[in-house]
Amino acid sequence: MYVASNPRTKKQLKESIKAGNEEVVYAPGQGSIPENGTVHLEGPHFPEPHKWYATGVLRDGLLIKIS
Repeated sequence: MYVASNPRTKKQLKESIKAGNEEVVYAPGQGSIPENGTVHLEGPHFPEPHKWYATGVLRDGLLIKIS
């Protein structure tokens, strides 16, 4: 799954979440995304090579935490 804002690093994504930005997750061609629960993320978006991977927590469809 990807993050719509396409952060270049996991650190950028963590800072964005901490700043209160609404981060939306999507999975092109992989079906539906849960509203609440754990998801596995990668970035940056294809066709660029993935440079980071993370596990995220969704609440009400928004990413609230990554590790």
